[in-house]
Amino acid sequence: MSDETPPICALCGRPIPADVPQSLHHLIPRLRGGKCRATVLLHDICHREIHATLSETELARSYCTIAALQAHPRLAKFISWVRNRPPGFRSRVPGRRRAGR
Repeated sequence: MSDETPPICALCGRPIPADVPQSLHHLIPRLRGGKCRATVLLHDICHREIHATLSETELARSYCTIAALQAHPRLAKFISWVRNRPPGFRSRVPGRRRAGR
């Protein structure tokens, strides 16, 4: 067994075990000029929830920090829910839930 501490998801604050899907999230979407900008490590489920909730334009304009993402009402509700799940929890993220789509 490894003594290495698993990384922490920047969105939900839970550890990300090595055997759990994870991904890098560009705080400013690549298509909106963020190709060489900051990224954060997230559980795959957290990353998919961000993109199911917000458009690339919304992410670039108003939600380009972890604090802003955590303050979004739908994501705040998701974070509150997922924090009660084990670090390896996986679930399907429903389709896009953006208003007007």
